[in-house]
Amino acid sequence: MSADSRPTTTTEAHPDGRVAGYTPAGTLSLRTELTRQFTRRRTQLSLGFLALLPVIMAIAFTVGGSDSDTASGSLIDLGTQSGVNFLVFALFVSVGFLLIVVVALFFGDAIASEASWSSLRYLLAVPVPRGRLLRQKALVSAILSLAALFTLVGVSLILGSVLYGVGSLVSPFGDALSFGLSIGRLAIGVVFIAINLTWVAGLALALSVSTDAPLGAVGGTVMVSIVAQILDQITALGSLRNLLPGHYSTSWTSVLSPTLSWNDLLDGAFSSLAYATIFGIIAWRRFATKDITS
Repeated sequence: MSADSRPTTTTEAHPDGRVAGYTPAGTLSLRTELTRQFTRRRTQLSLGFLALLPVIMAIAFTVGGSDSDTASGSLIDLGTQSGVNFLVFALFVSVGFLLIVVVALFFGDAIASEASWSSLRYLLAVPVPRGRLLRQKALVSAILSLAALFTLVGVSLILGSVLYGVGSLVSPFGDALSFGLSIGRLAIGVVFIAINLTWVAGLALALSVSTDAPLGAVGGTVMVSIVAQILDQITALGSLRNLLPGHYSTSWTSVLSPTLSWNDLLDGAFSSLAYATIFGIIAWRRFATKDITS
Protein backbone atom coordinates (compact mmCIF):
# COMPACT_ATOMS: atom_id res chain seq x y z
CA MET A 1 0.00 0.00 0.00
CA SER A 2 1.43 3.31 -0.98
CA ALA A 3 1.81 6.14 1.42
CA ASP A 4 -0.80 8.08 -0.49
CA SER A 5 -3.35 5.29 -0.10
CA ARG A 6 -3.00 4.83 3.66
CA PRO A 7 -6.11 5.65 5.66
CA THR A 8 -6.00 9.00 7.35
CA THR A 9 -7.77 10.24 10.45
CA THR A 10 -9.28 13.64 10.53
CA THR A 11 -10.42 15.61 13.54
CA GLU A 12 -13.55 17.57 12.95
CA ALA A 13 -13.29 21.11 14.19
CA HIS A 14 -15.74 23.90 14.86
CA PRO A 15 -15.73 26.95 12.61
CA ASP A 16 -13.87 28.86 15.32
CA GLY A 17 -11.07 26.28 15.34
CA ARG A 18 -12.02 24.36 18.46
CA VAL A 19 -11.91 20.57 18.38
CA ALA A 20 -15.28 18.88 18.06
CA GLY A 21 -16.57 17.67 21.39
CA TYR A 22 -15.05 20.56 23.31
CA THR A 23 -17.55 22.14 25.67
CA PRO A 24 -16.51 25.22 27.66
CA ALA A 25 -19.04 24.34 30.37
CA GLY A 26 -17.19 21.07 30.98
CA THR A 27 -13.88 22.68 31.86
CA LEU A 28 -12.76 23.36 35.43
CA SER A 29 -15.78 21.86 37.16
CA LEU A 30 -16.88 23.33 40.45
CA ARG A 31 -16.39 19.99 42.20
CA THR A 32 -12.83 19.64 40.96
CA GLU A 33 -11.82 23.15 41.94
CA LEU A 34 -13.57 22.89 45.31
CA THR A 35 -11.81 19.63 46.10
CA ARG A 36 -8.50 21.16 45.08
CA GLN A 37 -8.97 24.20 47.29
CA PHE A 38 -10.12 22.20 50.32
CA THR A 39 -6.92 20.18 50.16
CA ARG A 40 -4.74 23.30 50.29
CA ARG A 41 -2.97 24.00 53.55
CA ARG A 42 -4.13 27.62 53.77
CA THR A 43 -7.78 26.52 53.57
CA GLN A 44 -7.34 23.89 56.24
CA LEU A 45 -5.48 26.27 58.54
CA SER A 46 -8.06 29.03 58.07
CA LEU A 47 -11.03 26.78 58.84
CA GLY A 48 -9.12 25.11 61.65
CA PHE A 49 -8.30 28.41 63.31
CA LEU A 50 -11.91 29.60 63.11
CA ALA A 51 -12.99 26.33 64.71
CA LEU A 52 -10.34 26.73 67.42
CA LEU A 53 -11.09 30.40 68.16
CA PRO A 54 -14.23 29.72 70.26
CA VAL A 55 -12.25 27.18 72.29
CA ILE A 56 -9.54 29.78 72.94
CA MET A 57 -12.18 32.32 74.01
CA ALA A 58 -13.84 29.82 76.33
CA ILE A 59 -10.49 29.06 77.94
CA ALA A 60 -9.85 32.77 78.34
CA PHE A 61 -13.23 33.21 80.06
CA THR A 62 -12.46 30.28 82.36
CA VAL A 63 -8.98 31.50 83.25
CA GLY A 64 -10.28 35.03 83.73
CA GLY A 65 -12.84 33.83 86.24
CA SER A 66 -16.52 34.67 86.55
CA ASP A 67 -16.20 37.86 88.55
CA SER A 68 -16.59 40.18 85.55
CA ASP A 69 -18.85 43.14 85.95
CA THR A 70 -21.93 41.99 84.05
CA ALA A 71 -23.78 45.07 85.22
CA SER A 72 -22.03 47.10 82.56
CA GLY A 73 -24.03 45.24 79.93
CA SER A 74 -21.34 45.10 77.24
CA LEU A 75 -21.16 42.23 74.77
CA ILE A 76 -17.89 41.12 76.35
CA ASP A 77 -19.28 41.03 79.86
CA LEU A 78 -22.40 39.18 78.72
CA GLY A 79 -20.44 36.57 76.76
CA THR A 80 -20.86 33.79 79.34
CA GLN A 81 -24.54 34.34 80.10
CA SER A 82 -25.69 31.73 77.57
CA GLY A 83 -24.68 29.90 74.42
CA VAL A 84 -26.22 32.55 72.18
CA ASN A 85 -24.46 35.28 74.13
CA PHE A 86 -21.19 33.46 73.56
CA LEU A 87 -21.94 33.38 69.82
CA VAL A 88 -22.70 37.10 69.82
CA PHE A 89 -19.36 37.78 71.47
CA ALA A 90 -17.53 35.58 68.95
CA LEU A 91 -19.10 37.48 66.07
CA PHE A 92 -18.43 40.82 67.74
CA VAL A 93 -14.68 40.19 67.97
CA SER A 94 -14.42 38.63 64.50
CA VAL A 95 -16.45 40.79 62.13
CA GLY A 96 -14.24 43.88 62.16
CA PHE A 97 -10.98 42.21 61.14
CA LEU A 98 -10.67 38.42 61.28
CA LEU A 99 -13.48 37.57 58.86
CA ILE A 100 -12.28 40.33 56.52
CA VAL A 101 -8.83 38.74 56.43
CA VAL A 102 -10.30 35.29 55.74
CA VAL A 103 -12.52 36.50 52.89
CA ALA A 104 -9.65 38.56 51.46
CA LEU A 105 -7.43 35.47 51.64
CA PHE A 106 -9.80 33.24 49.68
CA PHE A 107 -10.72 35.78 47.01
CA GLY A 108 -7.36 37.55 46.78
CA ASP A 109 -5.61 34.23 46.30
CA ALA A 110 -8.04 32.98 43.66
CA ILE A 111 -6.36 34.15 40.45
CA ALA A 112 -3.10 35.59 41.76
CA SER A 113 -1.98 32.22 43.13
CA GLU A 114 -2.37 30.60 39.70
CA ALA A 115 -0.30 33.41 38.21
CA SER A 116 2.38 33.06 40.87
CA TRP A 117 2.62 29.32 40.14
CA SER A 118 2.83 30.05 36.39
CA SER A 119 -0.18 27.77 35.87
CA LEU A 120 -2.69 30.42 34.82
CA ARG A 121 -1.69 30.39 31.17
CA TYR A 122 -1.93 26.59 31.10
CA LEU A 123 -5.48 26.72 32.46
CA LEU A 124 -6.42 29.17 29.73
CA ALA A 125 -4.70 26.95 27.15
CA VAL A 126 -6.88 23.92 28.04
CA PRO A 127 -8.80 26.05 27.07
CA VAL A 128 -10.85 27.26 30.01
CA PRO A 129 -12.73 30.42 28.93
CA ARG A 130 -11.64 33.42 30.95
CA GLY A 131 -15.15 34.23 32.06
CA ARG A 132 -15.73 30.68 33.28
CA LEU A 133 -12.37 30.55 35.03
CA LEU A 134 -13.09 33.75 36.92
CA ARG A 135 -16.63 32.64 37.76
CA GLN A 136 -15.57 29.22 39.03
CA LYS A 137 -12.80 30.72 41.13
CA ALA A 138 -15.21 33.28 42.60
CA LEU A 139 -17.86 30.64 43.37
CA VAL A 140 -15.34 28.39 45.12
CA SER A 141 -13.97 31.35 47.09
CA ALA A 142 -17.52 32.25 48.13
CA ILE A 143 -18.17 28.68 49.29
CA LEU A 144 -14.96 28.66 51.30
CA SER A 145 -15.81 32.03 52.86
CA LEU A 146 -19.28 30.84 53.85
CA ALA A 147 -17.77 27.65 55.23
CA ALA A 148 -15.44 29.76 57.36
CA LEU A 149 -18.29 31.91 58.66
CA PHE A 150 -20.53 28.94 59.41
CA THR A 151 -17.65 27.13 61.10
CA LEU A 152 -17.20 30.03 63.50
CA VAL A 153 -20.95 30.32 64.10
CA GLY A 154 -21.56 26.59 64.52
CA VAL A 155 -18.65 25.88 66.85
CA SER A 156 -19.37 28.99 68.93
CA LEU A 157 -23.05 28.14 69.36
CA ILE A 158 -22.47 24.46 70.17
CA LEU A 159 -19.57 25.07 72.54
CA GLY A 160 -21.30 28.02 74.18
CA SER A 161 -24.50 26.05 74.69
CA VAL A 162 -22.58 23.16 76.27
CA LEU A 163 -20.61 25.41 78.60
CA TYR A 164 -23.14 28.13 79.41
CA GLY A 165 -26.51 26.59 78.64
CA VAL A 166 -29.29 27.32 76.15
CA GLY A 167 -30.73 30.23 78.07
CA SER A 168 -32.09 33.48 76.74
CA LEU A 169 -30.02 36.04 74.92
CA VAL A 170 -29.28 38.89 77.32
CA SER A 171 -28.78 41.93 75.13
CA PRO A 172 -26.83 45.10 75.96
CA PHE A 173 -30.16 46.91 75.72
CA GLY A 174 -31.19 45.38 79.02
CA ASP A 175 -33.74 42.98 77.57
CA ALA A 176 -33.77 39.23 77.15
CA LEU A 177 -34.78 37.31 74.04
CA SER A 178 -35.87 33.70 74.29
CA PHE A 179 -33.51 31.06 72.90
CA GLY A 180 -35.75 30.34 69.91
CA LEU A 181 -36.25 34.00 69.05
CA SER A 182 -32.57 34.80 69.50
CA ILE A 183 -31.59 31.99 67.10
CA GLY A 184 -33.86 33.48 64.46
CA ARG A 185 -32.50 36.96 65.06
CA LEU A 186 -28.90 35.78 64.91
CA ALA A 187 -29.62 33.92 61.67
CA ILE A 188 -30.64 37.27 60.19
CA GLY A 189 -27.49 38.82 61.62
CA VAL A 190 -25.25 36.12 60.12
CA VAL A 191 -26.88 36.54 56.70
CA PHE A 192 -26.25 40.27 56.93
CA ILE A 193 -22.61 39.70 57.89
CA ALA A 194 -22.18 37.46 54.85
CA ILE A 195 -23.71 40.10 52.58
CA ASN A 196 -21.66 42.85 54.18
CA LEU A 197 -18.46 40.95 53.37
CA THR A 198 -19.27 40.86 49.64
CA TRP A 199 -17.55 44.20 49.07
CA VAL A 200 -14.37 42.71 50.55
CA ALA A 201 -14.73 39.72 48.23
CA GLY A 202 -15.23 41.95 45.18
CA LEU A 203 -12.23 44.13 45.98
CA ALA A 204 -9.98 41.14 46.68
CA LEU A 205 -11.00 39.53 43.38
CA ALA A 206 -10.32 42.74 41.47
CA LEU A 207 -6.86 42.95 43.01
CA SER A 208 -6.27 39.24 42.44
CA VAL A 209 -6.65 39.59 38.66
CA SER A 210 -4.40 42.66 38.68
CA THR A 211 -1.32 41.15 40.30
CA ASP A 212 0.77 37.99 40.25
CA ALA A 213 1.40 38.24 44.01
CA PRO A 214 -1.36 36.74 46.21
CA LEU A 215 0.01 38.54 49.26
CA GLY A 216 -0.36 41.85 47.45
CA ALA A 217 -4.03 41.19 46.67
CA VAL A 218 -4.81 40.01 50.20
CA GLY A 219 -2.78 42.74 51.88
CA GLY A 220 -4.21 45.45 49.64
CA THR A 221 -7.75 44.42 50.50
CA VAL A 222 -7.07 44.37 54.23
CA MET A 223 -5.32 47.74 54.01
CA VAL A 224 -8.30 49.34 52.23
CA SER A 225 -10.58 47.91 54.91
CA ILE A 226 -8.43 49.35 57.69
CA VAL A 227 -8.28 52.77 56.03
CA ALA A 228 -12.07 52.72 55.57
CA GLN A 229 -12.56 51.90 59.25
CA ILE A 230 -10.22 54.71 60.29
CA LEU A 231 -12.05 57.22 58.09
CA ASP A 232 -15.35 55.99 59.48
CA GLN A 233 -14.22 57.10 62.95
CA ILE A 234 -13.65 60.69 61.80
CA THR A 235 -16.92 62.37 62.73
CA ALA A 236 -15.92 65.52 60.84
CA LEU A 237 -16.76 63.68 57.62
CA GLY A 238 -20.40 63.70 58.65
CA SER A 239 -22.79 61.90 56.33
CA LEU A 240 -19.96 61.16 53.89
CA ARG A 241 -19.06 58.25 56.14
CA ASN A 242 -22.23 56.51 54.97
CA LEU A 243 -20.58 56.09 51.57
CA LEU A 244 -17.57 54.25 52.96
CA PRO A 245 -17.42 50.49 52.33
CA GLY A 246 -17.98 48.67 55.58
CA HIS A 247 -19.67 51.64 57.27
CA TYR A 248 -22.59 49.42 58.24
CA SER A 249 -20.47 46.47 59.38
CA THR A 250 -21.75 46.69 62.95
CA SER A 251 -25.41 47.03 61.92
CA TRP A 252 -25.89 43.30 62.55
CA THR A 253 -26.05 44.10 66.26
CA SER A 254 -29.47 45.68 65.68
CA VAL A 255 -30.90 42.14 65.69
CA LEU A 256 -30.21 42.09 69.43
CA SER A 257 -32.75 44.83 70.04
CA PRO A 258 -36.18 43.81 71.35
CA THR A 259 -37.70 45.51 68.30
CA LEU A 260 -35.91 44.65 65.09
CA SER A 261 -35.13 47.66 62.90
CA TRP A 262 -34.45 46.90 59.24
CA ASN A 263 -33.23 50.33 58.16
CA ASP A 264 -29.50 49.94 58.78
CA LEU A 265 -29.57 46.29 57.70
CA LEU A 266 -31.09 47.15 54.33
CA ASP A 267 -28.84 50.18 53.83
CA GLY A 268 -25.78 48.12 54.70
CA ALA A 269 -26.79 45.26 52.41
CA PHE A 270 -27.39 47.65 49.50
CA SER A 271 -24.09 49.44 50.06
CA SER A 272 -22.07 46.23 50.21
CA LEU A 273 -23.75 44.69 47.17
CA ALA A 274 -23.27 47.91 45.20
CA TYR A 275 -19.54 47.96 45.94
CA ALA A 276 -19.29 44.22 45.24
CA THR A 277 -20.96 44.72 41.86
CA ILE A 278 -18.61 47.56 40.92
CA PHE A 279 -15.50 45.63 41.98
CA GLY A 280 -16.80 42.51 40.27
CA ILE A 281 -17.24 44.35 36.97
CA ILE A 282 -13.74 45.79 37.30
CA ALA A 283 -12.35 42.29 37.94
CA TRP A 284 -14.18 40.84 34.95
CA ARG A 285 -13.14 43.63 32.58
CA ARG A 286 -9.55 43.53 33.78
CA PHE A 287 -9.26 39.76 33.48
CA ALA A 288 -10.96 39.67 30.08
CA THR A 289 -8.43 42.07 28.55
CA LYS A 290 -5.30 41.23 30.54
CA ASP A 291 -2.26 39.86 28.75
CA ILE A 292 -1.58 36.60 30.58
CA THR A 293 2.14 35.90 30.83
CA SER A 294 2.23 33.75 33.98
